[in-house]
Amino acid sequence: MNEINKLTLRGNDMLTLDRIYHASYVLKEVIRPTDMIKAPNISKDCDVYLKTENLQVTGSFKVRGAYYKISQLTDEEKAKGVIACSAGNHAQGVALAAAKSGIKSLICIPDGAPISKVEATKSYGAEVCLVEGAYDDAYEKALQLQAESGATFIHPFDDELVIAGQGTIGLEILDQLPKVDAVVVPIGGGGLISGVAFAVKALNPNVKVYGVQASGAPSMYESIKRDEIMTLAGVKTIADGIAVKTPGDNTFNLCKDYVDDIVTVTDDEVSTAILTLIEQQKLIAEGAGAVSVAAVLFDKLPLKGKKVACLVSGGNIDVTILSRVINRGLQKAGRYANLVIELEDKPGQLQGVSKIISGLGGNVVSVNHERSDINMDITSCFLRIAMETRNHEHVEIIENELTKHGYRIIQS
Repeated sequence: MNEINKLTLRGNDMLTLDRIYHASYVLKEVIRPTDMIKAPNISKDCDVYLKTENLQVTGSFKVRGAYYKISQLTDEEKAKGVIACSAGNHAQGVALAAAKSGIKSLICIPDGAPISKVEATKSYGAEVCLVEGAYDDAYEKALQLQAESGATFIHPFDDELVIAGQGTIGLEILDQLPKVDAVVVPIGGGGLISGVAFAVKALNPNVKVYGVQASGAPSMYESIKRDEIMTLAGVKTIADGIAVKTPGDNTFNLCKDYVDDIVTVTDDEVSTAILTLIEQQKLIAEGAGAVSVAAVLFDKLPLKGKKVACLVSGGNIDVTILSRVINRGLQKAGRYANLVIELEDKPGQLQGVSKIISGLGGNVVSVNHERSDINMDITSCFLRIAMETRNHEHVEIIENELTKHGYRIIQS
């Protein structure tokens, strides 16, 4: 392991604990030290606390690194403005930091980013360039425009000053939860976990630092596993804020040295985590922000008996997809189920099915008859039912009772 309070990065820059403390001092003028909230219902096996960066200025931790980086620019650099690429949250951080510094900003954003994030970026005064493709395509476009304009490129994760800014979260976690045993952090390109892990390990090497990626965008996970930086052919996840094809050079090395393990979670697990945070903690988290909670919910890490801080990194979820995410979360938890039942096409069949479901405490929310499916008998029909249930065990009880009464379940 490298000397714990000093690491050489590209360009002979140094990441030090002193620099992270300096970032913390500089950031006092723009950020809020977010709360650490106890979350007793997330896990029965460990004590979970939530570091609520979803309640940060701009709705994400990204403003920390962006503002610190811009604060350290020379007057000459500021005069030429800044340029960045982002899936949305870094864009807002850069836009706000540039506005507070009185300088111009141009942000390249993937065209698939949530409209809410694009509009929020514009509201802070930035010029936005939408780029077809994913984050990496926006990155290439930003580099092209930077070369043409001479503006300073503000990298979203692979920059020493940006990493130092994100590392201030690590200082706050140890201050707010001194006896923490483990910190669980989302990973996209790796800037957040690099700063947090470096700060945490510098001050208390005994604390475990775990990273979490979406299974549809596991670039750092695969890179660490193979001990070389990997570029994914594509990424697909509801956690758009961490949908990065290639991790950074610096962040890869920092993760190798200071992160204890990295795991992945599925979109269904992330959806369940979002729903859990809404219902139990009254918190809104975006997909990228909820992956840390998903890892704990679904026992991906060895945390039994531990005091755990989950970093909820952002809350900028697109409200247009929130209902779909909640629906997926309900299905994953067994609280919403769809059944397709083959019935004889005669009076009273629907009443019989409904009576069984209601008698067992289920709530039918939609019903659809199909009589034209080529796979059914001429005298039969398919009944599609959506129902609210308590859990998977409840769904199984209802299915067994329907089968017991002679109803044939085609799909569940």
